[in-house]
Amino acid sequence: MMECTIGNIKIPYHIYGSGRPVLIIHGLTLDHRSMTGFMEPIFSARDEEWKRIYIDLPGMGESKGYHEMSGSDEMLEKVLQFLDQTIPEESFLVVGQSYGGYLTRGIISKKREQVGGAALICPMIVPDKNERDLPLRQVIYQDENLLSQLNREEKEDFQSLAIVQNEDYWNRYRNEILPGRSMADAGFIDKLLSQYAFSFDVDQTISSFEKPVLLVTGRQDSMVGYQDAWRLLEKFPRCTFAVLDRAGHNLQLEQPLLLHRLCNEWLDRVVEIDSFL
Repeated sequence: MMECTIGNIKIPYHIYGSGRPVLIIHGLTLDHRSMTGFMEPIFSARDEEWKRIYIDLPGMGESKGYHEMSGSDEMLEKVLQFLDQTIPEESFLVVGQSYGGYLTRGIISKKREQVGGAALICPMIVPDKNERDLPLRQVIYQDENLLSQLNREEKEDFQSLAIVQNEDYWNRYRNEILPGRSMADAGFIDKLLSQYAFSFDVDQTISSFEKPVLLVTGRQDSMVGYQDAWRLLEKFPRCTFAVLDRAGHNLQLEQPLLLHRLCNEWLDRVVEIDSFL
């Protein structure tokens, strides 16, 4: 683990591989493990092409000194300063899941010339949950034998988002999602949620971002939905937009094969456009 110091704030990050940088940003209340678990299998065959940078956002993971921060404007500012310190003036890609997808669009709005492409996985589009267009909560598959082996706390936590409740999902959820959730600073998260939206309309600031983009949503995602994301399509002329059935907000755990193929195709498009230019 490495650490980036910005004033009193210490932002931990992990680097894998070498080559062109890829900043990878997790969702709210999680940490880098929620991203390494599904991104590293994608990059394992391309280890020398891409330098993956997995960040722990302030207030989450092993970050420190963030207590004076408040709101998404400051969160974006710290991520931008992190980029200035770790990969100044380099071209890079961004991958963001959920809240990380919101920050990714903030990065594009501020550093579009440096961003060579972006992948948005179940991105948060509308900060106010009451204004989101959400599908009804449903469960596609349920392994009753597995559920009977979990204690009440585990079962409630697992079932809060899982729409495919099987052993494979649970094992990955336990290893990739729960560790970050247990470390997040609940008081800080509440403060962040009170100023969750940027002070500017981030999607209005993005006009025709013409680098390769991947936007993947879950048909059964009752947390951020999929319909609000559709309106972003015209902002990204080189965007592949996918809505996956049998997938909720933790799409990476429910449709890993499809996600891997889509991410590899996105990386191929980035390489192609770079070689053409």
